Amino acid sequence: MAPQRLGPARIGIGLIQGVLLYLLYTALQDTLWPATAPLLFAPLVMLGVLLPVILISALGHLPRRTLAGWVSAAALAIVLLAVYDMWRRSGGAADMRPTPSSPLTVCLAAACFIAHALVLAGARERRRIASYATYFDVAWTLGLQLAFSALFVGATWLVLQLGASLFDLIQLDFLSQAMRKAWFSIPVTAFAFASAMHLTDVKPAIVRGIRNLVHVLLSWTLPVLTLLVGGFLASLPFTGLEPLWATRSAAGMLLSAVACFVVLINAAWQDGSERPARIIAVSARVASLLLAPLTLLAAYALALRVLDHGWSTSRVIAAACLLVAVCYASGYAAAALRRGWLPTLAGVNIAAAFTVLGLLVLLLSPPGDPGRIAVASQLARLDAGRITLRQLDVAYLWQHGARYGRAALARLQGSTTGPDAAWLQTELARLRQPAPDTGVTNMAGQLRVWPTGATLPASFVQTDWRRTQQWARLPQCMRSQNAVCDAFVLDLGGDTRPEVVVVGAEGDGGAVLHQDAGGAWGLAASLPVLLGDCTSLFNAMRAGRLRAAPPVLADLEINGRRIPLQSEPGHLDCGTPPGSATR
Repeated sequence: MAPQRLGPARIGIGLIQGVLLYLLYTALQDTLWPATAPLLFAPLVMLGVLLPVILISALGHLPRRTLAGWVSAAALAIVLLAVYDMWRRSGGAADMRPTPSSPLTVCLAAACFIAHALVLAGARERRRIASYATYFDVAWTLGLQLAFSALFVGATWLVLQLGASLFDLIQLDFLSQAMRKAWFSIPVTAFAFASAMHLTDVKPAIVRGIRNLVHVLLSWTLPVLTLLVGGFLASLPFTGLEPLWATRSAAGMLLSAVACFVVLINAAWQDGSERPARIIAVSARVASLLLAPLTLLAAYALALRVLDHGWSTSRVIAAACLLVAVCYASGYAAAALRRGWLPTLAGVNIAAAFTVLGLLVLLLSPPGDPGRIAVASQLARLDAGRITLRQLDVAYLWQHGARYGRAALARLQGSTTGPDAAWLQTELARLRQPAPDTGVTNMAGQLRVWPTGATLPASFVQTDWRRTQQWARLPQCMRSQNAVCDAFVLDLGGDTRPEVVVVGAEGDGGAVLHQDAGGAWGLAASLPVLLGDCTSLFNAMRAGRLRAAPPVLADLEINGRRIPLQSEPGHLDCGTPPGSATR
């Protein structure tokens, strides 16, 4: 395409994208076709979000035949993976929205970015596998284009907001009213993003200058991180691993450190053509060697969790991240042990890119579906007698196991006899209960109430928690209709009004809700984030070994105002949790 026609073509694509997304949004809001056909609607949304960006970026860089082939292949992959995502989530779920899931959106966006960079680099050199220097240039340039386009969209809306405020001063609110409408906001956002993509593409020197500045800034943080991680690893022989395992999030933190190292090492190494300052070069070599112990510790932490609790969706995703970390750690360590400026890093990065792309597609497809693997693991633990039926986290399988979890629970319901059959039927009936359309979260259907036989106060169930000032601090089950928590009804205030202690799922924390003298419910206190992950404490709470205890120290009162004392934050000591629960 001629250069003078690129701008109108890209902006036109952005406008078309905005109109299509607005139509899809309207169909969803008004429950019109195609929103009434989830297997069609979800792929259309993903196509409307991702495909125009691919097309805008590819125009002017790919020959027509290559462009048509790549866009067609990307569209086919997006449709197939989106259809599968909706199919796996739709089995038996009465209140499921026909929108793509968050994992699908994130993984597809990452996969499209990697694949698009590989295609652009290959087309630039007219071969299937390009040189690393080209991959490096294309990937970093594309990443910065997307980042600055998002920044440009934000700046556009700030300018519009300022203009609307000025008009409001003279009692003209047409702009502020328009900004609240989807017919204005969605097309304007798409238009601004497309315009920014074009502007950053026709001014490559500016993007390269900013990229070089980013590399310099990031590379000089590498010695700091290397020193900190080295100190952390050197401290482990003296502290032992128990404090690390007690966090229950060791694998995630260690893998995050690995990811930061990879980014910073590449910022320092770039394409390997120039050696940086000596301190940065030494730090990059040391950091490449430190990846190995970090990865081994993460693997050990994940293995302990899997042995104790089996596979869950988050642990399957962590295992995929760990596999990528192994690729980087082994390759970078081999490069660090060679003479020269990390000479084999280019091949490692290219191989890792294809590995990440393959794993992303695998996680979104049936063979590597985290929900399917988690359900099979938990049922295997049940069949092996490691957990009883009542210890099986039915709500977890129903929500996170998607179609596979609901099918497994249906099979269990048909094969279970005795008292457990009635218990399982009650649990499944509660989970199958659709959420009301009142906009108020269905507390009765999303909270498992303890002790057995207790009921939630009617005023608690009817409260619209979205209208409370502490809404953002509540557990996920009180902010979403796609999560389940446990609730314990007991009197903590010493009056006639009971409090409700809500404990969320793993990593979700908990809250103590109380009713004031006027009858309004609100947040009284928060619970440790890891309480829902302490199996020993959690089972004791369910068994009724839970009571109100007076405070060790009384609160302070200063000039008539009560100042509550707060203990120093720290990790919750769970004791020795038995490996017999999904939580």
